Amino acid sequence: MISPGMLISERYEIIDKVGSGGMADVYNAKDQRLNRNVAIKILKQEYSNDAKFVAKFRAEAQSVAGLSHPNIVNVYDVGEDDNLYYIVMELVEGITLKKFIERKGRLEINEAIGIGIQIAQGIEAAHKSHIIHRDIKPQNIIISKEGKVKVTDFGIAKAATSNTITSNAMGSVHYISPEQARGGYSDEKSDIYSLGVTIYEMLSGRVPFEGENTVSVAFAHVHEAAVPLDELDDSIPRSLSRIVQKCMQKKPDFRYVNAAALILDLRRAVSEPDGNYVEIESEEPVSSETIRITDEMRSKIKDPDSQVGRERVTERPTKKIERTRADEVGRTEDPEETEETAMDPKLERILKICSGIVAVIIVVVLILCVAKVMGVLGGKKSSETSSQEETSSQAATEPPVEESKIPVPDLLGHSLEEAQEMIDELNLKIKLVSEESSEETNKVIRQSPSAGTEVEEYSVVTVYYSKGKNDVVIPDVSGYTPNDAKDKLEGEPYGLLISGTTSQYSDSIEEGKVIGTDPVVGSSVEKGTSVTLILSKGPKEEGVTVPNIVGKKEEVALELLEEKNLTPGKKNYEYSDTYTKGTVIRQSKERGTEVEKGTSVDYTVSLGSKDEATPTPSPTATPEPTYHYVGSVTISANPFDYEGEDGMIELYLTQGGVEKRVFKGKLGFSDFPHKFSEIEGSGEGSGVITMSRDGVLMDGSWSISFRKVAD
Repeated sequence: MISPGMLISERYEIIDKVGSGGMADVYNAKDQRLNRNVAIKILKQEYSNDAKFVAKFRAEAQSVAGLSHPNIVNVYDVGEDDNLYYIVMELVEGITLKKFIERKGRLEINEAIGIGIQIAQGIEAAHKSHIIHRDIKPQNIIISKEGKVKVTDFGIAKAATSNTITSNAMGSVHYISPEQARGGYSDEKSDIYSLGVTIYEMLSGRVPFEGENTVSVAFAHVHEAAVPLDELDDSIPRSLSRIVQKCMQKKPDFRYVNAAALILDLRRAVSEPDGNYVEIESEEPVSSETIRITDEMRSKIKDPDSQVGRERVTERPTKKIERTRADEVGRTEDPEETEETAMDPKLERILKICSGIVAVIIVVVLILCVAKVMGVLGGKKSSETSSQEETSSQAATEPPVEESKIPVPDLLGHSLEEAQEMIDELNLKIKLVSEESSEETNKVIRQSPSAGTEVEEYSVVTVYYSKGKNDVVIPDVSGYTPNDAKDKLEGEPYGLLISGTTSQYSDSIEEGKVIGTDPVVGSSVEKGTSVTLILSKGPKEEGVTVPNIVGKKEEVALELLEEKNLTPGKKNYEYSDTYTKGTVIRQSKERGTEVEKGTSVDYTVSLGSKDEATPTPSPTATPEPTYHYVGSVTISANPFDYEGEDGMIELYLTQGGVEKRVFKGKLGFSDFPHKFSEIEGSGEGSGVITMSRDGVLMDGSWSISFRKVAD
């Protein structure tokens, strides 16, 4: 169990938990060696026990540690401690882009462009080092308090591709590229697709594809086209809409060639928002009209030397692709090379049919010639027979070339993945519709058109699949009041049962409103399932460290509490032979404890020794001499690691079971070894000195002796 105060690898002290993802938990920690706060991401136990995953995770994280770019969260260290696998990263104070979008609804045009450029710059730097992120999404983008955009979670994304990850799939599937959805090879252009989806969400406030589950969303990425941004909102410039559209092309080759090309167009969108400079590549359709063979064409085809014949045989369709100036960034091929010579499959099929017709014509001509010769030898045929032969000859030589059709496969009982493969193989399209059924979840229960029906290429086949019997998908009720959320979840069509509430801090949802549910939004559950509402406690205030006020005069102690935004609590009085009158003897909260601002701290003030309550001696009496006790100590251990480093040093004296601070000041590497003189104790004898640097207790202690000195 990881808890505050725990020390990992004898170096990283856990302060508190700041977040949790599908594969790892993130903690704020203190690097004791370099005296700085860091973010430490620790793999969850189910992945720590997977040796293959851990090996990939460590190898990729170590390669990412070599990246250094202003728009990438730096990785400092990768390690393992007692089966805890972790990576240590730069601690960025801010919020994720996802929360930023949720807070604002949708971003301003230039604001979204600026963030998109910074993300692309981080991706570009990673791609130059041959590192692909594979999980670009707003949840993995952090916006610091200074407005700097940083991409995080490099390394863990690649390791995840080799495992079946379902805990956070609903978050990632909305940004997944078509080739990743198919389980195919992913490269730099997969990151560009995901960045396009991210920019789409920044500008519109929503993701381009929604669905009841991860499968339906993934299918949409493969087969459906997103509504262009300028159609959703006419205030979005057409150039910017087309930039996003180009990023989200289904075929990787039709996207931006690299991140540098995308950055070029994004910058141009600021100065030329209405420019028509974004060209989107697409295949030109080949005409599928019926071809009829004329007498002239037949004669030309029979003649192999005919120019027309050669043209018909050798003619090939070409497709011209225009490339933008942005596409040429980073290209090495000749920009003049714009012609593709690949034959369109449909035209190739038509040419095969034509070849078959030519063969039929030749055979018919030979038969007619033979028949004519035999007719001459055997006598004349009747005019009726000749007429029939002429008619049949004409019919045989002029058949229409009909376009072939595709029989719809039988998909019933197959899984959605199997149905997808069967549809893809036949160049058909698929549309998914979920229905309640007693059949296994995600099994095809019916289809339209039915199996065996002949349809044209690229026709849509509607697939109805089972979402389970009486199952419902938990809706998003974030931002609702508890009563409104209860009414929605317990009403139709959901029929769920609200079993209670819990609370968490939230930077984006106001206090008292719903920020989520358990089970999470998007989970498929049976009606009547118990659901816990998670309510917002509002933003979490930064904690403060309780100061040491023991041994301080009361007025000084109150000033220290005020500096830390703490509230003086109940005040008590006691006699003390150790502490002088008016000095704080003890405090209710131990020094160094992390508490919320405004926390009340009780304290006890000394009334002095009971002997001090005796009557004041007469003026003629000789006053008793008073004494104090002083000592010195030399500390040779240097609390700093290198020349030029400095910090706040504090010494604490423990004597007679009581601890108090006896020194506080700023010192540096060159000040050690250091002798601390005139340290005041509470009596004769020895004590123990301990030292802290910038509030962190250092290893070791030093003995000190005190001597009695008259005032």
